[in-house]
Amino acid sequence: MTRDEALALDAADALAPLREQFSLPPGLIYLDGNSLGVLPKATAARVQQVVQQEWGVDLIRSWNTAGWIDLPQRVGDKIARLVGAGPGELVVADSTSVNLFKVLSAALSMAQADTPKRKRIVSERSNFPTDLYIAESLARERGHELVLVEADELPAALDEHCAVLMLTHVNYRSGRMHDMAALSRMAADAGALTVWDLAHSAGAVPVDLHTDGADFAIGCGYKYLNGGPGAPAFVWAHPRHAERFWQPLAGWMGHAAPFEFTPGYRPAPGISRYLCGTPAVLSLAALECGVDTVLAAEPLGGMAALRRKSLALTRLFADQVQASCPSLTLVSPRDDAQRGSQVCLSHPQVAYPVVQALIGRSVIGDFRAGDTSHPAGAVDILRFGFTPLYLRFVDAWDAAEQLRQVLESGEWQRPEFNQRQAVT
Repeated sequence: MTRDEALALDAADALAPLREQFSLPPGLIYLDGNSLGVLPKATAARVQQVVQQEWGVDLIRSWNTAGWIDLPQRVGDKIARLVGAGPGELVVADSTSVNLFKVLSAALSMAQADTPKRKRIVSERSNFPTDLYIAESLARERGHELVLVEADELPAALDEHCAVLMLTHVNYRSGRMHDMAALSRMAADAGALTVWDLAHSAGAVPVDLHTDGADFAIGCGYKYLNGGPGAPAFVWAHPRHAERFWQPLAGWMGHAAPFEFTPGYRPAPGISRYLCGTPAVLSLAALECGVDTVLAAEPLGGMAALRRKSLALTRLFADQVQASCPSLTLVSPRDDAQRGSQVCLSHPQVAYPVVQALIGRSVIGDFRAGDTSHPAGAVDILRFGFTPLYLRFVDAWDAAEQLRQVLESGEWQRPEFNQRQAVT
């Protein structure tokens, strides 16, 4: 594709006006929305309103007058529209890791109650580390076992000993997207429950938790939902499971009547029992602005339209890189049905400095180190996320061209690009 052809695609893009919702620095190509979404223009004014008026003037009255107390459910209902959940089924609370601890604990309790011999948590070896750490700690605490396998080995691991299948829908390292419906069905047929991490899915790819047969789901608010750094996460339990067990963090906001102040815990009905402590009002206000940027696509075709553009962007970038950068290997699937909204590439030696040199050219991607314990050896990843709300086709073309120039010029060899920073 030529650059002029990319510009023509932008001119014909019905989703192009959505870019105006965001504050994007001039000249920057931002391909890291899968780590931190761009700032919506509405966010600063909304947070200022909460700080200056709702907190500064109305003070504690805002829990009632401004609806602070209902923010977890209100924002949760908006996110539910993006992941195939119903009203009142999803709440915003805490972090992704904390919410995973809640639902995985509940799922293990359910499995243990039904079939005591089920003591295995099955997951993908390359699942996001925090998910594996949480699962490892729960397995150790309960006398269970965490079994890690490659993606193509998952069906065989779903046997009579499996209690929970825990997966991230779109793999953070490779961009490979699991078939949620097929794996959920296999797990159910084997008598196991499913816990899905939607961190790289919500707001990026169509998700239908009910249709796909999921049991539990969690996800973050700061990636494709554009909620800001450290934005609260969300948690969903299928209605048939929501009231079956207490979640382990029985805090006062998960009580059926928090302001009765009784000493004994009585869980709230439904998903609200998965709340714990006081809602983070400032962060929730920012997150709501971010979620609204995704919902703005609904009149233009919603998640289906965003997905079509995402696939076109990632396909363009991958094709250009493969044609012009022979030293890089495409790690992400070429098959559209298996690829999330990111393109991942590998280089045997210089992935990190190449990413840093690109950042020096105002093309922002990120680096993920290889797993040195993997039997196949460590593979370092150059990772590029494509958020169709604000990315243009010419951005994808220009990013591939900048990557070619970095590799051909050898500028990645400069000392400043080889100094490993704390956050990669």
